[in-house]
Amino acid sequence: MVKEKGRKLIAQNKKARHDYHIGDTFEAGMVLTGTEVKSLRQGRASLVDAFATVDDSEVWLRNANIPEYSHGTWTNHSARRTRKLLLNRREITKIERELTKGGTTLIPLSIYFNDGYAKVEIAVATGKREFDKRETIRKRDDNREKERALAARSRGERG
Repeated sequence: MVKEKGRKLIAQNKKARHDYHIGDTFEAGMVLTGTEVKSLRQGRASLVDAFATVDDSEVWLRNANIPEYSHGTWTNHSARRTRKLLLNRREITKIERELTKGGTTLIPLSIYFNDGYAKVEIAVATGKREFDKRETIRKRDDNREKERALAARSRGERG
């Protein structure tokens, strides 16, 4: 059997970058059952309400939805169970230190396969206020408009 190479994205938390200022990011392995891995290989997962916590120097992924495997039997997993994340001790202490500052949370950004292993990218984040979100949207629109003007100018159009 040929071993997978590269990175294959399964699920992404798109609202996270809209709702939070992203700080340090970490790549963590996940402790999964066989049917969870099969369900992920089918590309089925959701990070909509997911978050991570640190309990007793262990990092846990909560509320991540990995639906039951369609061909699973009585050994199937529950869809929203708490899953343990695998990180180095140094990374866990760094995350704990960041979370004790207050106003920060630990959110998952994406689930993917990296060289055949299921990984989750988590980030220490602080929440954005409403005006921060509007400012981000305005900057993105301004940059888009600037790119359009440059493209039109390079084509020789007047605008």
